[in-house]
Amino acid sequence: MKKTIHKANTRGIADFGWLHSKHTFSFSSYYNPNRMQFGALRVLNDDIVAPGMGFGTHGHENMEIVSIPIKGELAHKDSMGTAQVIYPGEVQIMSAGTGIRHSEFNNSENEIVNFLQIWVLPKEMQIKPRYDQKLFKEEDRKNKLQTVVSPEKDSPSLWINQDSYFSLASLEKGKSIDYKINIAGNGVYLFLIDGSVSLDGENFEKRDGVGITDVTLFSISANENAEILFIEVPMKNN
Repeated sequence: MKKTIHKANTRGIADFGWLHSKHTFSFSSYYNPNRMQFGALRVLNDDIVAPGMGFGTHGHENMEIVSIPIKGELAHKDSMGTAQVIYPGEVQIMSAGTGIRHSEFNNSENEIVNFLQIWVLPKEMQIKPRYDQKLFKEEDRKNKLQTVVSPEKDSPSLWINQDSYFSLASLEKGKSIDYKINIAGNGVYLFLIDGSVSLDGENFEKRDGVGITDVTLFSISANENAEILFIEVPMKNN
């Protein structure tokens, strides 16, 4: 097993008053040549948006964009006519494809919204833009993996235009789970949303990240109750 470790306190920081964001990989004004991406995983931002504030209408193309709310309500509008609010427990995905314009705002006038914004490089370029979101039951990830994004169109997960899998797990203290690579040659980026875990003899804490390669199966155990996101991606983009 090869590990690339990104401790929470080493992430890039952007603070605009209304937006406080921490960047695992180079993004906007944060540039670190050693942290450009992990395989096809290009962006992993941990965003906190003040009440009533947000990102005005802006464009994307040829990118798979996944948003995972952790706290609060995220309002979304786009050039396809979509107008939705995304809540904790839900996952949102967009294929920007040939081009899409959208806005994201905190839907509350009183509480912050905290969400993960994740960009994955696409498998096929210039596809028709699309949007989807889905609620995933918390009990279906208790001490086990719950796949929320995958390239399998007929599965219960959201579809992504890449050989990539996103999985969530709510692991109780003292419990362990195994992760088996879905596609040979893929790597997995583990992001610890909350709690404390052990992996390959090392401990990781809230908001730590670790890229895992050169392995087909690995085990992770909880030192305390933990919420974990697994992002499996090709290490060489098509």
